[in-house]
Amino acid sequence: QVRLVESGGGLVDAGGSLRLSCRSSRHTRYVMAWFRQAPAREREFVAAITYRGDRTDHADSIKGRFTISRNNDINTIYLQMDSLRPEDTAVYYCALASTIEDLPTTSPSYDSWGQGTQVTVPS
Repeated sequence: QVRLVESGGGLVDAGGSLRLSCRSSRHTRYVMAWFRQAPAREREFVAAITYRGDRTDHADSIKGRFTISRNNDINTIYLQMDSLRPEDTAVYYCALASTIEDLPTTSPSYDSWGQGTQVTVPS
């Protein structure tokens, strides 16, 4: 079973930036993604990326502010988050799908999950 470990979360002022990382315990050619879950809300899709990084999908709520990327040499994906807002406050999760080309946006399409990393943007 693959293990996913996120890092990079923290407390940042509105308008600031953070870069999240997620390292997989083994090399994989499957699609990987970021989701987030705020208190009392359902987990929501943030962004997904194919193995080669030639195709990505970003949620409308973060489009133009967040960017997903991938470094397969070190089995790691990233989420660069700029212009952060209080509504971005959530636990951010890394996920691994069982598909290579599709970019799923729903949680059930992903088989493995990290433990999450907290991002807090005070209002």
